Amino acid sequence: MKNDNLLIVFVKNAVLGHAKTRLAKSIGDKSAFEVYKTLLSITERETTSLDNCDVHIYFSNEVADDLWPGKPKFVQQGKDLGERMENAFIQGFKANYKQIIGVGSDLPDLNATIIQEGLSALTETDTVFGPADDGGYYLIGMKKHLSCIFKNKSWSTESLLTETKTELEEKGHSTTLLEVLNDIDTIEDLRSSSIAGEYQDILSL
Repeated sequence: MKNDNLLIVFVKNAVLGHAKTRLAKSIGDKSAFEVYKTLLSITERETTSLDNCDVHIYFSNEVADDLWPGKPKFVQQGKDLGERMENAFIQGFKANYKQIIGVGSDLPDLNATIIQEGLSALTETDTVFGPADDGGYYLIGMKKHLSCIFKNKSWSTESLLTETKTELEEKGHSTTLLEVLNDIDTIEDLRSSSIAGEYQDILSL
């Protein structure tokens, strides 16, 4: 039976030499690839443990059949990050989902509880964001299509969330913020992360 809630997971395909490229400059392509596979595994485990929402997976380049078995899978469409995310949300609303949350796939501390908090927040607010400590966001949610979120934004900058939140409030849309999480882009991020213990051999070099 179809749920009213939808969780969209945006996944960058795990390809050696193309996964976590900033991190790879410090620890090498192979090690960065292994870190990203660990993050994918965490994301898959946590996003499939929810029972009150459907889960759709949007891959960056091609569908990976071995991940999220049994879940609907798509390839992201669009010229930039905003367009790719917006097209996925549009598809979800066209399928009559009432509340839609989108998350990335490279956060060691993303868990089902946080995603559930995002869904719960949408019962009382128009939008919800999970702030990343680099100024962006790791989670975005809404209960109707708000195109302004995706247009003319400074993607991958420290001002992204502030810029987005300010515009929404100016347009009369309410926003809730969840806890701040850190994604892993650099070796410093890995050292301070909850999965650092798994990579002590790499970090001690």
